[in-house]
Amino acid sequence: MRSRPFRGRRRYPTKDPPLAERALPVRRRKADLRRRVNADLGLAFTASGLTSYGGIEIFRCYLRRIDFSRRLQSHLAPRLLRGDFAAVSMIKLILVMLILGAHRLRHVAYLQGDPLVSRFSGLRQLPSDRTLSRWLGQCSLTVRRALQRFQVELLAQSYRPLRLPRVTLDIDGTVCSTGLTAERAFRGYNPHHRKSPSYFPITAHLAQTGHILRVQNRAGNVNDGKAAMGFLRDALRDLAQVAPGATAEIRMDGAYFRRDIIGWLDTRAEYAIKVPFYQWVDLQTQIRKQKRWRRVAQDVDGFDVTLALHPWSRTLRVAIYRKRVQHQSPKNYQLDLFDPTDGHWEYSAVATNKTVGIKALWQFMAGRGAHEKVLSELKSGYAFATIPTRNYAANSTWQLLAAMAHNLVVSLQIDTTAQRRRHTAKRSPIFALKRIGTLRFEWICRAGVLQRPAGRQVLKLMNNLPARREVERIVQRLEAA
Repeated sequence: MRSRPFRGRRRYPTKDPPLAERALPVRRRKADLRRRVNADLGLAFTASGLTSYGGIEIFRCYLRRIDFSRRLQSHLAPRLLRGDFAAVSMIKLILVMLILGAHRLRHVAYLQGDPLVSRFSGLRQLPSDRTLSRWLGQCSLTVRRALQRFQVELLAQSYRPLRLPRVTLDIDGTVCSTGLTAERAFRGYNPHHRKSPSYFPITAHLAQTGHILRVQNRAGNVNDGKAAMGFLRDALRDLAQVAPGATAEIRMDGAYFRRDIIGWLDTRAEYAIKVPFYQWVDLQTQIRKQKRWRRVAQDVDGFDVTLALHPWSRTLRVAIYRKRVQHQSPKNYQLDLFDPTDGHWEYSAVATNKTVGIKALWQFMAGRGAHEKVLSELKSGYAFATIPTRNYAANSTWQLLAAMAHNLVVSLQIDTTAQRRRHTAKRSPIFALKRIGTLRFEWICRAGVLQRPAGRQVLKLMNNLPARREVERIVQRLEAA
């Protein structure tokens, strides 16, 4: 006898459902999703321990675990910075302002009364913007050098446990428009605002982690390559302290294609430097003579040649690349040397003392984009391009502290939640790092209240599940460190 097909809903006992069974999602009524608002809320201001930046307590705990205040004080000579406010507290106040997103000194007024900002800086009463401006103006070259030594010490603490055999350093300058009243600001290399005075700071970027190794502010009318020798010496000296024994790799653009720089780097580091299409370099002749190009990537071909530079009385290994494009480049000066029926190409050349092939060298140079990304993050996220005062020393110190704030955020992620990634030929960062804007949205800018329920202060935050998981994960990693 054939059994009748089952046409109804299969029902299981309530107390013992099968293992594969799960509760079906219940669709809620639209009326249950809407919320009625009858009138505007009244506003009341209070000073009862409310904070808008609950996540900043995590940074305070992190700085306490790395002994930030004592180590910073050891680098600052006594009586070097005068004033009613301690130098360490002022530096920590500026750091917390930059981490929270302040772009002007006057924004310190909006942090008055926040208990967590006071705890972070160690100040019962925050200074005014004019006090901050005058204090920054005291930061002479001696103070900035002390801050730079302290920054190298912090980077060594984060970098040495990684035990990387190679360390890649990106060197490049960036333009910061200043207006007409800033000290030592001149018209120079400012492609978007050619008549605006500017600063032209130079930075050294650690490619594997995303840290900024060194920052040096400069006037806007300096030659990027000609003024870089002293910075290169200091950067390689700092790199030897951060990663002793590691092989140094340097990546730079065409502004640093200079005889003194290449001669100095020959015996000190592996380098890859973009080669400008100068007439005396005569790359056009090499391209015209080349009949066979090797495939490097999609739409990219290349070859390498030992180039004799007679004005320098030396030879260089130069890799020349061409990339097929669908448009005629307005800056492709060598197009008239080739048959137009060959299509449109963009040419580039790289001088190097590395022993890798042209494909690996192409990928290595392509990794310089990470430095541009970090510079963009510094300017948009940490107010690096802001000119807070008219004083050159104050503005230079502001840039240095912006880089320090960025490094602290990167180090906190590396020490707690950042996932490690595989090494690449581009020398991309080996950790998946979040941008500061993302961190502010996820857990830094969280409203909370300080209470003392049983004689011990407790920070209470809203019970948002994703933010709670992230904060608890960071706290667990910090406690385990």
